[in-house]
Order: sequence, then structure tokens, then C-alpha cells
Amino acid sequence: MSGLGYFLDALIGFMTQPVMLFSVIWATFLGILVGSLPGLTATLGIALLTTLTFKMDGTQAILILICMYVGAIYGGSRSAILLNIPGTPANAATALDGFPLARSGLAGRAMGVATAGSFVGGIIGMLALALVAPVLGDFALSFGSYEFFWLALFGVLVSGQLTTTGDSIKGWIAGFLGVLVAMIGQEGIYSYQRFSYGSSDLAGGIGLLPALVGAFGFAELLTVMKARGFQSIIDASDRVLPRFKDLWPYKRTIVRSGLIGTFMGLLPGVGEDMGSWMSYAAARRASRQKEQFGKGSLDGLLAAETGNNAAVPGAIIPVLTLAVPGSAPAAVLLAAMFIHGIRPGPMIMIESPAFVFEVVAMVAMAMMAMLVIGLAVTRPLLRVLTIPRAFLMPIIFTLCTIGSYAIAGRLFDVYVMLAFGVFGFALRELKFPLAPLVLGIVLGDLLDKSFRRGMTLSEGNALDFVTRPISAFLALACLLMLLNAFPVVRHAVRRVSWRMRPNRKRSPEEQDS
Repeated sequence: MSGLGYFLDALIGFMTQPVMLFSVIWATFLGILVGSLPGLTATLGIALLTTLTFKMDGTQAILILICMYVGAIYGGSRSAILLNIPGTPANAATALDGFPLARSGLAGRAMGVATAGSFVGGIIGMLALALVAPVLGDFALSFGSYEFFWLALFGVLVSGQLTTTGDSIKGWIAGFLGVLVAMIGQEGIYSYQRFSYGSSDLAGGIGLLPALVGAFGFAELLTVMKARGFQSIIDASDRVLPRFKDLWPYKRTIVRSGLIGTFMGLLPGVGEDMGSWMSYAAARRASRQKEQFGKGSLDGLLAAETGNNAAVPGAIIPVLTLAVPGSAPAAVLLAAMFIHGIRPGPMIMIESPAFVFEVVAMVAMAMMAMLVIGLAVTRPLLRVLTIPRAFLMPIIFTLCTIGSYAIAGRLFDVYVMLAFGVFGFALRELKFPLAPLVLGIVLGDLLDKSFRRGMTLSEGNALDFVTRPISAFLALACLLMLLNAFPVVRHAVRRVSWRMRPNRKRSPEEQDS
């Protein structure tokens, strides 16, 4: 039977079984709720649900977990747009343009557009999962420690450059502060304690989610408390259901972000965070209205949400074909597959090809449920904006505190949240962007481990980091990005490119020479 036949059989089977349909609806809705609450991420949601699916049939259990995965990554955009608090790290880029749109009275439109982008991005990733999983899996296998080091560095540089207006240095300072924070605790190769100063809490490292909740959530609370005159605006003409003519001008952004997100999800350990940021970076680079990014750009919002949701099926590709997770939630999903007797890996296309296309059908069902449920609950969520800030801020602070504590049950994480909230507020007052700080924490561990493993493999020869084709390309991209930040270099590049134009008018001095 062909792949299309396997897919149609699985899709029809799921849609004709009431138990499966009910599982899709409640698991996707629960995922949206989990993603919307700061601190309750897709990884945590899948892990908790895995413990509840031991007695279930393997197919139903994996369907529930995939619906949770899709719903949680999408659900994080709700709090990012309404409250400037990304529900998951994958939605940090969404807050850059989503929250300004909400403040201008277009929260409904922002959430509707984000839902449409999430759906299309998921469909693009699903098609990649169905059509080119073996090919993309082979390409991802060519990434080693050298490539991952440059990829992590490139991600920090891109975020630092694109989240600032005219001063990349501040963005890079924030990004590398995040990298330094990621170094705290036991390092990943020999478990040697760094920057712990004898504290057992610091030896465990700084958790990403408490830092994220503090930098975006508590810092936003302090900012709102400072600006007492701020009031939310709700435009009566705000339209939730996106129209085709509203999305058509952004067709290139949607397709490009879907492909970038899928590729980022495919790379082991990178996942939805990088899918969102790289898509956002590409959209800003290609846009003719770069100055609108970070101030309420629909182009940037679509890019971020399309990219992170396309990364979900992209991250499942290496799980199925290589038994290597593309992201943290995918790692939990991989463990759940082993628990239920499913053996993913290079032989799965030979031993059980039907299961691969069952997963494709599961992703399709989850995306359709996400679209319907997401649009249906948008209007009720808009009521959050009508709540007086005097009542809403204590609720947000309570959620930030509970979310930080619930991750690992450590009071220390609450202190981390408070510290990063104050630190994030100070950075905002100094006009430093917070997104590179968070991304630096996300990628710092990958950058550190990849560099040290690469140096170990090369026996201390740093030239190996620039002699492999992919790593050489990424290293060149990082170098060009650094050089482009200096005005002298930018001027020289523009002057050389102008001189190389064949139809330009030559000056009298050039004609005489």
C-alpha cells in the first residue's frame, strides 16, 4: 500500500471512532490551556499525560500526546499576545508583535491571524513529515558538535540583531548574558560545578522556565505598575476570524516560515524555539517595513507562529526515522513510544510504515482541532483585557509564582523568577531587549556542550570548527553578521556593491583614470 493509502486509512479510522474523536478534542483543548499558563509547557504537559496513558492502547496514547504537544505550542501564543507572557519558550517571539497589537485594540485580530498561521505552519510541517522524512533525517544526521556550536551562536546573534532598532550591541550583550546564565550549575560532560559558590541550588542550574516567567511575566507586572495610566483598548471592529484577503499578502512569509520551522524542528535539540526565531529573523530581513517589527507587525506575528508550529511535526521526523528527538517535548514523546512498545528508528519505514502515516494523520487531526477550538475560544479570552489591572496583576503574579514552583517543586525557582523579573525590568528601562536574554539561556547549554565536545573530538584543534562545509558556512554567516554591525564595514560594503553596478554613472575622477 502507498503512503497516501496508509494516511487515508488512518485518518478515516480516527474520524469514525468516537473515542478517538473525543480524545482529539479534550487533549487539544487541555494542551491549549497548559500552553496558556506560564510555566506549564508542552514538555510538562506531555510528561504528565504520559503517566495517565499507561493502560491505554498505544495508538490512542500517542494520539493524545501529539494533540497535547500541538495544543500547548499553540496555546502559548494566547498569553503572549494578551499579557506579554509567553506560555512556552517557543512563543517568546510571538510576544514581540502580538502584545503591541493587543495594546492597540487588535487582540482578536492578532489571535485570529496567529491561529491561521499556526494551522498553515502545522500543515506544511505535516507534509514534510509525510513526504521527505527519510531524506531530511539523513541530512540532520550530518550535524555534529561543530555545526551545533555555530548554529547556537548564530541563533544568539540573530536574536540580538533583530530585536533591537539600530543598536545590535545591546541585543548581543543581552544574548550573551543569557549564555552566561546557562553556564551556572553542573556542566554537561564531567558534572563539574561552575559559578555555584557552594550553593546546592545553584549547582542544579538556573531553570529556563522560571527565568522566562520572571523576565516576561514579573517584569511586565512591574512595568505596568510603573505606568499607572495604561488602559487596555478593545476595538469594536476587531475581527477574530481571519479572512483570506487579509492573509494572502503574507503568503511568502507563511510558506517561508513553514519551511524554516520544519527544518529547525528537524535538527536534534533545536526545536520550536529556534523555528520561531529563525522564521521571525527571515521575515524581518525580507520585509520592506522592518521598522514595524516589534511594534505590532502582522508579518512578524505570522512568521513567529507559523515557524514554531511547523517545527512540531518537524521535530517528530527525527523521532520516527532516527529515534533522536528534535526538541524537549519530542524527547518525552519518544519515551512514550518506547513505553507503548513502538520502536522508532531507521528501520521503522520497513518494519511498520503504517505507523509513520498514522502519526501524520494524528498531526492532521490535532491541527484541525487546534484551528476550530482556537478560534472558538478567542472571544472569551478577549475578556481578559476588560479586567481592571488592579485585579489582573495580582492574578498574574500568583500564576507566575505557582508556575515557577510547580516545575520542580523548588522554592529556589520562585526566587529565580523574582530575580529575573527585577533584572528584566532594569534591562527594559535601559532599552535592552529581553528576547535575546531568554534565547541565550535556551541555547547556552547547547553552545557550551557542542564547543567542549568538538574540542575533545578534535584534540584541541579549533580549526576543525571551520573546515567542515556546514560549519564553515555557519561560521561565515556569524562573521558577516558581526561585521555588519559596524558602520564602517556597512559603508564599505555598500560602496563596493555600488561600484560593481554595471549601469551606474561614473564620477569625472573615475573617467579620467
